[in-house]
Amino acid sequence: MKNRISKFHDKHYKKLLLVPIILILFSLSYLYYFYSINGDFFNKDISLTGGTSITIYDSNLNENQLKQDLSGKLEDLNTRNIYDLITGAQKAIIIETKTNGDEAKKTLEDYLGYNLTSENSSFEFTGSSLGQSFYKQLLVAILFAFFLMALVVFILFRTFVPSIAVITSAFADILMTLTLADILNMRISSAGIVAFLMLIGYSVDTDILLTNRVLKRHKGSVNQRIYSAFKTGMTMTLTSLLAVVAALFVAKTFSQVLYQIFFILSIGLGFDILNTWITNVSILKWYVEKKK
Repeated sequence: MKNRISKFHDKHYKKLLLVPIILILFSLSYLYYFYSINGDFFNKDISLTGGTSITIYDSNLNENQLKQDLSGKLEDLNTRNIYDLITGAQKAIIIETKTNGDEAKKTLEDYLGYNLTSENSSFEFTGSSLGQSFYKQLLVAILFAFFLMALVVFILFRTFVPSIAVITSAFADILMTLTLADILNMRISSAGIVAFLMLIGYSVDTDILLTNRVLKRHKGSVNQRIYSAFKTGMTMTLTSLLAVVAALFVAKTFSQVLYQIFFILSIGLGFDILNTWITNVSILKWYVEKKK
């Protein structure tokens, strides 16, 4: 079976590169389309744009009905439920809007028919300038992290093509994950940006493992070295993926912040399997065969 796979891969590995190339081109096209319509590359929540977050501790509120009734009264309205981790019963509902706090409170009190106090609700307000400033700082952090990652890769391997392959795979992970988040209409928060930062680290480790095994070890054939890296790398990735998916289902019931982090990581790790073991492997194999 291993020999059959090796023969198949030797024959078709260049053709397999078409899969990530098509996905990358689709992602770039979709993000361009998304930007032309929305003026940004993704939907941002109030932690990045500024606005008001109201948590109402009422287990009888219907999220869909509330959103339908208030969508024309509160600007850019978004709602979500909070559930009890053990029983699964609704504990509260979170309402996010760009409407200022006092106006949003009055609108909600008129709709609910009772006053919102510190006992039955909580309010959080983020100024638009603070949200935009925080957003810019997070973007700078991502760019700086990506630059340092690229610098370390070039220092480690000191060879252009393998280093570019590692960087391309990491970039493709982020690009494809962001595209899928846009397709799913996800509102990315500051926690989501942090998840993309974490994804850079998750993406690079298997790529560096693969590149190191193929270029710096000389025992066995190229396919044997790739297979050895594959066993170790897939063990690492699947272990992380299973842990993240398990945490994803737990966090969904009580923490939207953790849920978004784990959701982005689970998508990114899935794309990392594709980009490491098709994109990076094909480029490395092509490079090694050309250099003999």
